[in-house]
Amino acid sequence: MTPTDTSVVLDIRHRARGADLTLTVPSGGVVAILGPNGAGKSTLLSMVAGLVRPDEGVVRIGTRTLTDSAQRIDVPPHRRRVALLAQDALLFPHLSALANVAFAPRSRGAGRAESERLARRWLEAVDAADLADRRPRALSGGQAQRVALARALAADPDVLLLDEPFAALDAESAPAMRRVLREVLAETSRTTLLVTHDRVDALTLAGEVAVVDAGRVVEHGTVRDVLTAPRTRFAAALVGVNFIEGTITAPDTLTTTSGVAVQGRAPDPLDAGSPAVALLHPTAVSVFVDPPRGSPRNVLPVQIGHVESTGSSVRITSTAAAGLPALHADVTVAAATELDLVPGRRVHFVVKAGEVALHAAAPGAPTPR
Repeated sequence: MTPTDTSVVLDIRHRARGADLTLTVPSGGVVAILGPNGAGKSTLLSMVAGLVRPDEGVVRIGTRTLTDSAQRIDVPPHRRRVALLAQDALLFPHLSALANVAFAPRSRGAGRAESERLARRWLEAVDAADLADRRPRALSGGQAQRVALARALAADPDVLLLDEPFAALDAESAPAMRRVLREVLAETSRTTLLVTHDRVDALTLAGEVAVVDAGRVVEHGTVRDVLTAPRTRFAAALVGVNFIEGTITAPDTLTTTSGVAVQGRAPDPLDAGSPAVALLHPTAVSVFVDPPRGSPRNVLPVQIGHVESTGSSVRITSTAAAGLPALHADVTVAAATELDLVPGRRVHFVVKAGEVALHAAAPGAPTPR
């Protein structure tokens, strides 16, 4: 039997929400949707689910058109074969866990016996079979989310939408829920869009990452590519690397809008005049009180904004100024003490050119001005 095509194609505009979203998800793929608060991540899921109607555009799952503004097609949510799982489990309080899960196949027309069989199957799949007879008030947050996941899967959706499903869980429940979800997704090969703020979710659950910012998908690629060489400020902050925007002005040279030149190495050739980003890890940044002499280095005069302990080291963070964003340097406790690195002091962040990676800016990102 030929596998059903459950790929997702989204190309929509929604003026009131400032959304202009374009995304393609392969059939059976799991894509983590990352981005700052208010970026448009939940709007993206709502468009696929049919909870929000775009001003214009199309939404397709496989060969089925769910939304097409030009053709006036707008399939109602209950006919989209899409299941949405949010932070709140939203279980029916008067029903047992088994009855909650059985509700999904029952709503599709399955008989009572078949619905109960499917409910028990999915409760078992999410490691919640022993919760079948409990009411929601007797479930912990993690247990309720497992039951809600079982209910979503029991609906046999073509696409599973997960809107920060671990956000409301405690530190013990979240890893367990993540493990269960990973096993279920691997076993079912179900097309999934996962909105999250946690890079661990992307690393453990997804094959691709899409970064949404200001209502647009500004970065999209494999988890490895996006998290090892981020092209947007949000993704860089997520993985903990310094991020400087600018324009290529000479071979291996990025210049910021204020004229600060940063020397680095570009894995791929970059054309002069093209927007680019420089990535440098905080551990590669040294802190000098006086400008150093010697081998070619990037020397960036900064003022210390704040200092914090990161366990075995101290993170020195500069204030954003002179066309540079806030930058981080990780130094030893001894160095921080000896150099008297305190907020307000002017120092020099120094990094060798070989430690700076230059990449083309993300196609969807705004050009520095």
